[in-house]
Order: sequence, then structure tokens, then C-alpha cells
Amino acid sequence: MIVRGLESAAKGMLALMEAQDNIANNLSNVNTTGFKRGQLRFKDIMESAVYAQQGSILRNDASRYIGDLSMGSVSLTYTHDFSQGALEKTGNRFDVAIEGDGFFKIRDLDGNISYTRNGSFVVNSDEYLVTKQGEYVLDVNNQRIRMIPEDFDPEIMRDKMEIIIGESGNIEMNSYTQKIPMQTIGVFDFSDKEDLFEIGDARFIPRDIENNPELRSRKFTVQQGMLEGSNSNVIREMLNTISTTRNYESLSKTVSTNNELLRTAVSVGRLRGA
Repeated sequence: MIVRGLESAAKGMLALMEAQDNIANNLSNVNTTGFKRGQLRFKDIMESAVYAQQGSILRNDASRYIGDLSMGSVSLTYTHDFSQGALEKTGNRFDVAIEGDGFFKIRDLDGNISYTRNGSFVVNSDEYLVTKQGEYVLDVNNQRIRMIPEDFDPEIMRDKMEIIIGESGNIEMNSYTQKIPMQTIGVFDFSDKEDLFEIGDARFIPRDIENNPELRSRKFTVQQGMLEGSNSNVIREMLNTISTTRNYESLSKTVSTNNELLRTAVSVGRLRGA
């Protein structure tokens, strides 16, 4: 039982170390645009049924069952909390935030696709809407979004036309005399968000695209001139840190106590053997 207690406590300490790493990552991204906090789920490695010994006052076999004894915990899955982050006004006409469900779809220069809630976009030298890292933002038809019609002079248009991004993601160029409809920013979603894997910079990809394909999001609005902040909360994560630290200290004391008991048991065994 002493060795079993040591093993269970050690596994619990390892699981708490993983939890603390996750909390640290959440804290370090409280100011990251579009960040979604991570969360670990744990499971018992094995549960053993515990019964009273034969000499117990309990009489029949059914009543001899006492309960289950956990053999320790390990992390089971790492998922993300996709709840809405606070919208922050920037005034930048190319900044957009999703209020509701869905992700922006982006494609890097190598053709790799990822999904993000970070709508901090700019226009590159070729007049395409891109991320700060130069990745292309895609429209509802998976095409790159050009922020000016092909037959217009960019220098003239910047001075005379205004870019309007509507709540459905539709882009228009407006002036006092005309309104030119353009492309629509794609907003996509997944039926199983727990399948999404973070690849960094608040970007996600599905682990199993065949069984969890992208869908057109329906319940959303796009807000121009705003960005979605991180949904990681400093106070909540600090409370999680305190709780995790206390649990770790408790298990550490358990290890120390069991270690002393084991040492005493070994010493007694040696004396008897002598």
C-alpha cells in the first residue's frame, strides 16, 4: 500500500505539472488577439475495487465492497475554450472581429490552410487582404481577397473611396456617387471544435478534416474596426495557479510521509531478519 501511495501521488504531481504549464500558457496570452484558453481534462489511470477483509464485522460478500481506490491521474485530452472574447475597438478599417461562431480562413504562401479568430489584417503591395505575417485571407469561395477592382487605380481609389465591411463579411467600396460590391470574407466553423489543434499565433487546424470538415458559419456578425481579445482571464488563471500549487504541495507531503513509512518498514524488516 505504501508503494501504491507513492506511485499514485507521483502520477498526480506529474499531472499537476502539466496543468501548471497550461495555466502559464493561458496567462502569457491574455493580451493575444483571438487567443482561446487551453484546458486539460484528466482521468484516473485505473480504479481498484476495495473490499473488507474476511475478519470484518461485515457478513455477506455483497456488503464487503467498500468502494474504489484510484491509482493516480493522467491528462486525457487538451482542448480549448472557444467562448467569445471581448471586442476591442481599434478604428482600423481592415481590422475585423467575429461576434458569434466561426473562424477566418487563411492560406500561407505554401498553400497551407488554417483558421483563426485574429482579424488584425492589412493590405499588401498587391492590394490583397492579408494577416500581419503575410498570409492570405480567403473569401466564401476560398479565393484571395483583393481590396480593389482590377480596373481601378489604387492611388486614386484610396483617396476617393471608402472600404466598408458589412456584418455578413461583404466588402464594398463606397463614394458619394457609387457603391461597388466586392468579395465576402469567409467565416467558417466546425461541428466538433474539440477536434481543432492549435498550431500557434491563435491559429487552428482540424486533426481529422475528413470526419470534421469545415462548414459555413451561420450564427455570426463581422464587426469592422474591432478586434476580439483573448478569452483568458488573469484572475481566473491566478486562482487556478493557487489551487494547483496547493494540490501539488499536498501530494508532495504525501510522498514524503510514504517515503518515511517505507524507510521505517525496511528498517523494521532488517531488525527482524537479524
